[in-house]
Amino acid sequence: MTSNVIAQLVSTEGETAGPQLDLPHDITTEQLETLLNDLLQIEEKVPYAFFVNDQELRGELGAFLTDNKVSVESALQIVYQPQALFRVRPVTRCSSTIPGHTEAVLAVQFSPDSKRLASGSGDTCVRFWNLNTETAHKTCTGHKSWVLCISWSPDGAMLASGGMDKEVRLWDPKTGEPIGAAMKGHKQWITTLAWEPAHLAYPSRRVASASKDCTVRVWDTNTKRCLLTLGGHDKAVTNVKWGGGGLIYTSSRDTTIYVWESEEGKLVRQLKGHGHWVNTMALSTEHALRTGPYDHKKTEPPADPEEAREVARKRYEELKGGKSERLVSGSDDFTMFLWEPEDSKKPLARMTGHQQPINQVQFSPNGLYIASASFDKSVKLWCGLTGKFVTSFFGHVGPVYQVAWSADSRLIVSGSKDSTLKVWEMRTRKLKLDLPGHADEVFSVDWSPDGWRVASGGKDRMLRIWRH
Repeated sequence: MTSNVIAQLVSTEGETAGPQLDLPHDITTEQLETLLNDLLQIEEKVPYAFFVNDQELRGELGAFLTDNKVSVESALQIVYQPQALFRVRPVTRCSSTIPGHTEAVLAVQFSPDSKRLASGSGDTCVRFWNLNTETAHKTCTGHKSWVLCISWSPDGAMLASGGMDKEVRLWDPKTGEPIGAAMKGHKQWITTLAWEPAHLAYPSRRVASASKDCTVRVWDTNTKRCLLTLGGHDKAVTNVKWGGGGLIYTSSRDTTIYVWESEEGKLVRQLKGHGHWVNTMALSTEHALRTGPYDHKKTEPPADPEEAREVARKRYEELKGGKSERLVSGSDDFTMFLWEPEDSKKPLARMTGHQQPINQVQFSPNGLYIASASFDKSVKLWCGLTGKFVTSFFGHVGPVYQVAWSADSRLIVSGSKDSTLKVWEMRTRKLKLDLPGHADEVFSVDWSPDGWRVASGGKDRMLRIWRH
């Protein structure tokens, strides 16, 4: 193949950049990037990723076309997508090991503005940690049993927690005081929590809780009343997500995923395909939904709620890029499914490769990739647009419980039963760093939205903060 390739550069929205180009076979993605920046007349160079038939172009164009058997009879469409301008430095060391919890740390999560960190533990306490001094800030007591899940409201004003005592509680992160009484109604323990996105409601008001009692309840955090009970599953609800279009997604041990509208609690559609418990779900827009109006620079959102909501809406729409929101689900049947649940009950792809149940799935912040953690000791990487398998990361010697992405979508951190955290690099598709330090299993890991810190917690009762 010595002849050139006629190609057209197109944005993800379908807009063409410049005329059709006559490209040599040995052109690399770096050269394409320079060419595109010139075509779009961008003064400050922007990094881009390129896709042909929804597969990322890597290395030389000719070799890629041959390897993937791409026909060049007609003009080749090369889709470009801008990458994060900022770079997150990999965390390389444990900057703090903070004692405080007297039982295993079961959940850790950074606030949307990255200024605070919360954790939930088997010792029935929720704790807030001061990230400037990396010390304990407040201890919140009230739960009567293990705290299984915590979730920050996207405006950063509240933290919700749920646990074995069947109650949902709200906390003020500044004072550590409870916000009103516990929200009661579930008959079994709470498995996960999800807040209404900031671009739909600001300040945050409604939160959904999923429970082993087969229901999901939607609560009004002002009145502490249960607004809706979503009942339809006939086994434990394992996960709940609140989508950017106002739909609520619930996954269950009954092998199904239900899609509900969030005003009246009507069932919209059922997503079927898994052959065993559905353990985990993730949304392609999750990074924007989690951080609401806050960006990686920690810029304070506008004081006016309407303006802050508009900032959150812009970030959400930008991440969606004119496409439908995608949902990925992972199951005990060793498979994953990729869905467009706003539009269809048919899956886009069935994703196979794991040899054991899947513990967690996470979309990269830019929505282009999916990382999955499994009992088979591997982390796998998939295309976030098509569900195609990309690569496997091997290195852990025990089941991988959780994964978290850096805000620039270039790094993944994973936590495992083997007591280590590992940092994986997207560019090389290899292990970047091994982070030993915990004395026992690592149950929970999170990367702060500003990219500066990773937090981890586990069986050794210590909260660890990792930095560059």
